[in-house]
Amino acid sequence: MSAPGALMTRQTVSGGPTGLLPRLLLAAVCAGYGLGAAFGWGSPEVALIMGDFGLSAAALIAAVSCLVYARRGKGCFRPAWLLFAISSAMASGGNAVWGWYEVVLEREVPSPSVADLFFLCFAPPAIVGLLVLAKRPVTRAGWVCLALDAWLIGGSLLTLSWSLALAHTAHAQGESVAPAALALAYPLLDIVLVSMVLALHFRRSSANRSAVNTAIAALALTVLCDALFTSQLLRDSYHSGQLLDAGWFAGSLLLAYAPWGARRSPEATRTPRGPRHLTRPVAGSLAALTPYLAAAVCTLGILYNVIEGRRVDRVVVLTGCTVVLALVVRQGIMLLDNIALTHELAQKENHFRSLVQGSSDVIMIAAPTGVLRYVSPAASGVYGREAEELIGSELASLIHPQDLDRVVREVRRFLASPPEEEPTTRIECRFKSGTGDWLNVESTVNRHQGGLIFNSRDVTERVRLQAQLQHNAEHDPLTDLPNRALFTERVRRALTGRRAGDSGTAVLFIDLDGFKGVNDRLGHQAGDELLIQAARRLQDSVRSGDTAARLGGDEFAALIVGDGSRDESAREYQVQEIADRLRLTLSQPYRIDGSEVRVAASIGVAFAEPGITPTNLMRNADLAMYRAKGAGKDRVELYAPQMQAEVVRRSELAARLRSALHEGEFALLHQPVVSLATGQVTAVAAQARWRSAQGILFTQAEFLRVVDAAADTQEGIRTAELGRWLLEEAVEQAAERSRLGHRVPVSVRLSAGRLLDTSLPLGSIEALLTRHGLPSGALIIELADSDPRISFDDLEKRLVSLRRLGVRIALDGFGSGYAAINALRRLPVDVLKLDRGLVEGVVESARLHKITAGLLRIACDLGMQSVADGVDVPEQVLALRAMGCTHGQGMAFSGALDEYRLRRALVRGEFPVPGEIALPALTGGAFPACNGSNSETRVPPT
Repeated sequence: MSAPGALMTRQTVSGGPTGLLPRLLLAAVCAGYGLGAAFGWGSPEVALIMGDFGLSAAALIAAVSCLVYARRGKGCFRPAWLLFAISSAMASGGNAVWGWYEVVLEREVPSPSVADLFFLCFAPPAIVGLLVLAKRPVTRAGWVCLALDAWLIGGSLLTLSWSLALAHTAHAQGESVAPAALALAYPLLDIVLVSMVLALHFRRSSANRSAVNTAIAALALTVLCDALFTSQLLRDSYHSGQLLDAGWFAGSLLLAYAPWGARRSPEATRTPRGPRHLTRPVAGSLAALTPYLAAAVCTLGILYNVIEGRRVDRVVVLTGCTVVLALVVRQGIMLLDNIALTHELAQKENHFRSLVQGSSDVIMIAAPTGVLRYVSPAASGVYGREAEELIGSELASLIHPQDLDRVVREVRRFLASPPEEEPTTRIECRFKSGTGDWLNVESTVNRHQGGLIFNSRDVTERVRLQAQLQHNAEHDPLTDLPNRALFTERVRRALTGRRAGDSGTAVLFIDLDGFKGVNDRLGHQAGDELLIQAARRLQDSVRSGDTAARLGGDEFAALIVGDGSRDESAREYQVQEIADRLRLTLSQPYRIDGSEVRVAASIGVAFAEPGITPTNLMRNADLAMYRAKGAGKDRVELYAPQMQAEVVRRSELAARLRSALHEGEFALLHQPVVSLATGQVTAVAAQARWRSAQGILFTQAEFLRVVDAAADTQEGIRTAELGRWLLEEAVEQAAERSRLGHRVPVSVRLSAGRLLDTSLPLGSIEALLTRHGLPSGALIIELADSDPRISFDDLEKRLVSLRRLGVRIALDGFGSGYAAINALRRLPVDVLKLDRGLVEGVVESARLHKITAGLLRIACDLGMQSVADGVDVPEQVLALRAMGCTHGQGMAFSGALDEYRLRRALVRGEFPVPGEIALPALTGGAFPACNGSNSETRVPPT
């Protein structure tokens, strides 16, 4: 089958019969009665009983069945079934009276009798009930046509019956009025009933069709048996229990079954809504021919009298004339009705044609073969092709080849589905335009006489917008690289696709070292330009099948898809080579706003393992990247399982650190600050120690590194809480020592951010000194290297207010921070504390020796005291003292001491100092003044 034909192919669906058991039971009962009547029931007495009371019982069953259904049912047909119940009750009464005479009284039924009254009352309720079941006309002309149709049928049958038998019967009974009327009443009522049965057959309502058809069949069978009974052939020889009674019996039971059988077969009443064939139904043709057939029957009755040489009876002439007149009137009414309908149809056609032609959507009608039979004029504006050009073409030839199979499957599924469940469907495909481009078209499809109606519209812009929105949702707006969501999805595909389990698949996490400094120095616009250039380099460096992505900020990632190779070492070497090439490429200088900017790249690599999830693989690469940053940056690290164990350990320590302060696991120690000239203890430096539950003792630097490694968002809160505890404990213990006579200042290290922290009340340090009674000059604040984001103006105001209280200020880490010179220029500093990194190499490195000597000369020239941190060996003491350093702290004198050992050291008062070099006497309290070469005086406190 060609593609256009296949497009319209449908499947047929058939259903099985339902309600079979009641039908079989009904047929068996009727057949049993017919066999009994055919063979005489075995005896004349039984024949009389079954012929009279059996028919009475069957009619009574029909009456009860129709009455119960009329009481329980709903709708406009309840009166019809009630009338059928009355009609059946009359038949039951007539047969009961007949049986009373023949069976009980054992004599012939007189004529006329009460039985005749019951039988004559059978037809009128049945006739009215059939009128109720008929489809009611909606116009007066329809009611007139219904009456004319009934008279055409009845008059024709009357003409024929009168010519054949009724005229002879009337003349034979002419001497007695009652017998003549009774003899004519039965056939006349049967003629009327037959007329209504035939008229209803062509005008029956579509609702409850099964019940109506069954009722019509039951009454038709009853009328047929009545006609046979009134015929001269059977009337003289009839007696109860004959085969004729089987017809009446079956008609009564069929009428009793009619309403209930329809309820047991709901699918029979369902009106199909699907497409109908073009062939006209036979029933409609017969309904149109009914008037002409009636006139033909009437004509046959008159011709029969003429051929037999009989005188044409006045009844026949009168009836024939009225039939012809009714036919003429009916045809005139139908002609006027057809003219009105034609005019109305033309108006509706023009109305709908204007709607179709004015619509912006393209309406197309496709034949069952797939050929377009109609295309609306909107095709020229939507498709760029005239409607006449499309008419006659195959629909399949206009659909994109890649979409054709999908469209065919959808159309077949739609045509195979029940119309009442799915009246329409939507299909979206690409349609060929007049310029040769493919337009995205959305069509609403309906069934139409075996074919299809397509209501189509151009949705190309909507499809493009959806594609753009989808692209934006999956890509980074700055660099246009895949974002984290799309990268994770591609990692999932690589791990679950046809290369699942390929150990050569690897994920690279990349972080740009120094990017924050670029943002701070040059601004965020320059930082964005650097990210764009880095993304372009990354995209150009990976292979075509791999994926480069930006995860956020200055973090990038790359997915290296495995090639299925089983040589893991070669594959690992290849991926590491790719990572090294990326590192070198990303570390090359960037040209931004005319200046050259450099950043480095730290890369973590993680290889796929069998059963690993995308989340775990990306986490492993992230851990490896942080290991690369922690190991010195600008390097490549491969993931190892111990990295995860180390992260778990650090997370556990960080979690324990949250509650350590409240559970008393922190202790305060002090390290003596010693004069390098005399060995006297001039101050003590407060230091915190954490003894964990496992017995491990961490220095302050060590447990803060744990916090940093854990990357906990609460680190700032815990550091502030620890700073408050350290300050309060140091002041309290210093005040206690002062009361015992050990008047030695205590230095506490605080960051600039901590001093300006809004959560710390402005008067907290002042209140602390007052509460514990610490004398002036007994507290030294070691100011850590300040954050460049902190305002020097605010910091200067805070330090000046503290100096008014006698708090001395020391600049910690001097010689390592980029803001040291600016701090010296702006801040009120009393003491310079050399960075540990300078002190450690002052003996071995001549370069560090010169730098340290220069810094000490600056301190001396400014009249400030100097303290060297980390003085651990005697050689460092000698070198620093020779360069003019006044004080030092470190293992060369003493480590950190608890309160008991500290007091013993203070009682002793000094530590031995190596060497015998005589230096000028140093004065100035706890920290003597330095006599510089320019003999400048020390900067007084403000």
